[in-house]
Amino acid sequence: MKKVNLIVIVLLAVAVSTSCKRTLEQQTPNGETTKATTELSWETLLPTTSFNSYSTYWNDLYPWGSDHNGSARMRTQNIATSGGVLTMTAYPGTVSDKASIHYFSGTCYAKQQVTVSASYPKWRVSGEFQNPSVKGTWPALWLNGANQWPPESDIMEFKGSTTCWTNTYKNENGQWSSVGTVISGPANWHTYTAYLTRIGTTSNVSIEYWIDGTKVSTQTGQNFVNEPLNLIIDLQMEGSSGTPGPTGNTVMKARNVTIQRSATL
Repeated sequence: MKKVNLIVIVLLAVAVSTSCKRTLEQQTPNGETTKATTELSWETLLPTTSFNSYSTYWNDLYPWGSDHNGSARMRTQNIATSGGVLTMTAYPGTVSDKASIHYFSGTCYAKQQVTVSASYPKWRVSGEFQNPSVKGTWPALWLNGANQWPPESDIMEFKGSTTCWTNTYKNENGQWSSVGTVISGPANWHTYTAYLTRIGTTSNVSIEYWIDGTKVSTQTGQNFVNEPLNLIIDLQMEGSSGTPGPTGNTVMKARNVTIQRSATL
């Protein structure tokens, strides 16, 4: 009788142990699955090596042509690539058709657009840049509505000083959001990044702006969802950066520029 009781107790202990183990085994995979679905899985659409195959990934000038706000006429011959680095060079020049043009310079935009949507609610745009910061120089990395303006997101904008501006238009109040961050040595390599994330099921996005791995601002973009955005790199001159601009050559360099998207938040 005692022997039977002992056997029963042992069997019960094993059963309890097995039950606990199964519970743990069931919970652990579920936990891992849940975690996996919440972790970001980035799909790279514009590789960091894109400047090695420039014509595959980039178009010269602005999406609308050669001129914009500022005094530079953009030209293909002011754009060069070598060793994975994009170089834009600006210098004084005039044209017969527009008296307000004082410089020749370069700009380009990615063939891959950024479109925040229900299917891809999170996007990342990033790149490393060496920027001029003297009066009359206006380098920028920005997203601009492909079909209409706004929307606009300025990931990096220097306007004749060492302050980098991150801007969004329109914000939730229909106005500009702008935050300035002083950069030590803009002519050295620095990394500028933006994360665009859909806010719930709305048409608005939250935009986090990062510089060298530090978040400097979070802004809201109104009606950005389902609006294709062009990614533009340009070395504009004068305009908002002041006049007169430099009398010699001005150089802006870029490398490791990328566009990524995620189907998860």
